[in-house]
Amino acid sequence: MVTAGTFEKKHLFYDYIRLTLLMDTLIECVDRKGWRLHAWACMANHIHWIAMAPEEGNLGHLIKELHSKLGLRLNLLDGTKGRKVMHQFWDSCISYDNSYYARMNYVMNNPVKHGLVEDARHYPFCSASWFQDHNPSHVRRKFASYAYDNVNVPDEY
Repeated sequence: MVTAGTFEKKHLFYDYIRLTLLMDTLIECVDRKGWRLHAWACMANHIHWIAMAPEEGNLGHLIKELHSKLGLRLNLLDGTKGRKVMHQFWDSCISYDNSYYARMNYVMNNPVKHGLVEDARHYPFCSASWFQDHNPSHVRRKFASYAYDNVNVPDEY
């Protein structure tokens, strides 16, 4: 699981175009590096995502490419040269099932946590709607049954 924030927590991805850029760049970079994206939530000043690494996966290389592309693309869109866009990231390796279910639930419901929507499935920049459309009801119920309010994730945004 990865959490990454913008420089100085600035709301740089503040509209549909910029949030789409953030989400599309995440999906592109994760896919290009051979990782399997399980969940994501993109907000104006941070992002959470869960992915499974390939056997030879290197998170540092993936983050470097992601942050670099985000900076270049956003600065081009905004006509801003050399602005620092992404700042830091925090990661944790999920080692047991209960943690996986709770963190998946946390990521998919992050837009609700931040007051952006009442139902995460209505937020177009997270995986909640995708998850619902691609999983049977018993799987969705299982994930939803795991509390996520005590998940320890940097999220002071």
